[in-house]
Amino acid sequence: MIRTWLICIDDTDDIGTKGTGEIAEEILQLLLSKASFDNDSDGLSLVHSPTWVTRHQLFVHPDIPYTSHNSAMCFEVTSGLALAEIKDICIAHLAAECASAADPGLAIADKDLITADDIQQLISFGQDAKRLVKTKKDAYELAAEIGVDLSEHGGTGQGIIGAIAGMGLRLSGHDGRVKGQLKVGLKDAHSELTISVREIKQLTGLDAVIELNGFLLNEDELIDVSGKIKAVMHNHKFALLVYQHQDETTGEFHWRNALKQQLKKY
Repeated sequence: MIRTWLICIDDTDDIGTKGTGEIAEEILQLLLSKASFDNDSDGLSLVHSPTWVTRHQLFVHPDIPYTSHNSAMCFEVTSGLALAEIKDICIAHLAAECASAADPGLAIADKDLITADDIQQLISFGQDAKRLVKTKKDAYELAAEIGVDLSEHGGTGQGIIGAIAGMGLRLSGHDGRVKGQLKVGLKDAHSELTISVREIKQLTGLDAVIELNGFLLNEDELIDVSGKIKAVMHNHKFALLVYQHQDETTGEFHWRNALKQQLKKY
């Protein structure tokens, strides 16, 4: 049976080692490339659909061990694989790639089985984890109550807290920066390009281009893009955020991709 799975990992790295975001992307690619046959699908067990790995910032506090930023990485995958198969692939890659000093946590949930009440509990936990010190007991109790498969894979296993928190923040639809930079045809890091909303969506697969206060730009609006072009999750859409910049020479206003500081809350 084809289902949509939500997967989140946290606390897999150490200074100078492969980052959690890179490990999440590798797990996603392993799942996408895994092909098997079963009686339900009578064909490939995986449906190849667009997906994004999102980074979710958690509370930075002396009582919380973390490498550099304390962020969890989450993604969705639509698959005919069973939970046990998906979990085995995740665990094997975590075992192979996690830093020896890390405290990895893994959360997996079947989105089709998560109720509206479950989602609200996960969101509340995630939002609390951005401002409060949560415990492993808190994480396990929530996972048991709503049916999230939560497991630890080394060290203290403290990463389970961030794993289930990141899942909740992803489900909120208003949190998370997409890992990596959008490719829209810039020649180099110092170049600039004027491009329409329609073209940006076609080139990247994004859902929308949105002004910082939530205004949705139409397809023909032009955007001046430069530097690191980052997407975020905003109002349950994967979007490029933009702001109005005034040209010092002409005085005209132009849309520009949001700056790093403006994206910080994601």
